[in-house]
Amino acid sequence: MAADYYAILGVQRDASQEEIKKAFRRLARELHPDVNPDPKTQERFKEINTAYEVLSDPQKKQMYDLGGDPMGGASAGAGAGFGAGFGNFSDIMDAFFGTAAQRGPKSRTRRGQDAMIRLEIDLNEAAFGTTKEIQVDTATVCTTCSGEGAAPGTSAQTCDMCRGRGEVSQVTRSFLGQVMTSRPCPQCQGFGTVVPTPCPECAGDGRVRSRRTLTVKIPAGVDNGTRIQLAGEGEVGPGGGPAGDLYVEIREKPHPVFQRRGDDLHCTVTIPMTAAALGTKVPLETLDGMEEVDIRPGTQSGQSIPLHARGVSHLRSAGRGDLVVHVEVQTPGKLDPEQEELLRRLAKLRGEERPLGQFQPGQQGLFSRLKDAFNGR
Repeated sequence: MAADYYAILGVQRDASQEEIKKAFRRLARELHPDVNPDPKTQERFKEINTAYEVLSDPQKKQMYDLGGDPMGGASAGAGAGFGAGFGNFSDIMDAFFGTAAQRGPKSRTRRGQDAMIRLEIDLNEAAFGTTKEIQVDTATVCTTCSGEGAAPGTSAQTCDMCRGRGEVSQVTRSFLGQVMTSRPCPQCQGFGTVVPTPCPECAGDGRVRSRRTLTVKIPAGVDNGTRIQLAGEGEVGPGGGPAGDLYVEIREKPHPVFQRRGDDLHCTVTIPMTAAALGTKVPLETLDGMEEVDIRPGTQSGQSIPLHARGVSHLRSAGRGDLVVHVEVQTPGKLDPEQEELLRRLAKLRGEERPLGQFQPGQQGLFSRLKDAFNGR
């Protein structure tokens, strides 16, 4: 009676090739003789190897599903040595190391690496967006050989050691039987071809270094660390392969007046004590031009006045942040006799003039607070 290869691998009859492969990998890791030398386990390993050889081959699988014998009478348990099922040796390696060995020659044409440069802009440019020209030094396609790597008038030739396969094979014997292994061809480095006469301009690489000028559009609202991707503007790959991407990282220069916090801007204006008491208007140069900040009577030091929608544009949505003006009230450091007399009279009118030391905490009057400030208390 023919063996049930589906049951041996523990998969359904309608299992996909990926499911069959995963089941084989799992069992191979558990039952490989190097992991478990028990004779019964070795027989089981032969069975899963044979089952996978059948179910992973579309023609053998079809013959097996139709009731035929895809192994020509051989069975996993009778006369089938370890070498009999090792046509899929790369899948055994895949089970243990996660990836199967690459088959066939490598391509000389590969994608290039990504590149990154830093670009400094000022606050206005970050807030409203701008367009900049940048110069980049990257690998570009060699115009002498058009990326082929061979000198003009010559071309790559098939490697005579591997005959274009990019790999060489050898058969070794072990307790597993005869095992065929492959490795990259040492003569052509796995490419399958050799370049007898490399291009003198690029030394056979197919690319050269050159400086280019690019135009970059900086969107409104970028901040420190924002990266702008320019697809296909990075390094050209070996052999004239497709270019990687270029990333432009934004660096915002410090502003002499404004400090940025997200999309809001902050600044400080200093006004005299009388202006804070009576109220005034302070001119301020904003990103949108000159504006007047309304200081209401009685404004205290440390108060903030928001100017809505005067900050930085939002990067991914409409609108702008705010400009927050922080008020600092400046107390005079020195008074002449007339100024001091006026302040004494003001304090008396407000009922705040009392002998020093008789005020309770939180009840000091204007004149005494000024005296403390003058005396450095």
